[in-house]
Amino acid sequence: MMKSRTLKDVAVRVSILSALALSIAPISGALAEDKVQQKPAVQTAREEIKTFCANIADPARDQRYQLQKEELSKLQSQVDDRIAILEKRKTDYQEWLNKRNAFMKQAEAGLVDIYKKMKPDAAAGQMNLLDPNLVAAIIAKLKPAQSALILAEMDPKKAAMITAIMAAIEQRDTSRSPT
Repeated sequence: MMKSRTLKDVAVRVSILSALALSIAPISGALAEDKVQQKPAVQTAREEIKTFCANIADPARDQRYQLQKEELSKLQSQVDDRIAILEKRKTDYQEWLNKRNAFMKQAEAGLVDIYKKMKPDAAAGQMNLLDPNLVAAIIAKLKPAQSALILAEMDPKKAAMITAIMAAIEQRDTSRSPT
């Protein structure tokens, strides 16, 4: 009897164990699936680089745009400074041109013809009393030979001043002329 009891006990135990095993199997399978899902898939280096680049693309683009914007602001500032310098030079040149035109007009109106017909010593005597700018304008309109004779007859200091004025005008004409 003992054998049949033991067989019955063993059979009961086996059936209990098998029922238990069958009921536990789906749970352990689910746990195994959870473990598999929780582990990240192994990525290759290339995939990791792609993922990294995708993650930082927008911030990097924003940073590039910001740097470009700052660079453009600096360049705009430099252009504005250069424009201001050019405007100042343009104003200076226009003032110089107006003075030169006024200077040349002073020599007009027949004065040149009057001094052209005078003897050099008489012309020099009168020119010693005139404004040096006017005298320089008149002498600039005369022929070089006649100008030389008049300057030779003038007061040396006055003649030097007039020569300096004429040289400055010539220098400005050559340095400012577009080439």
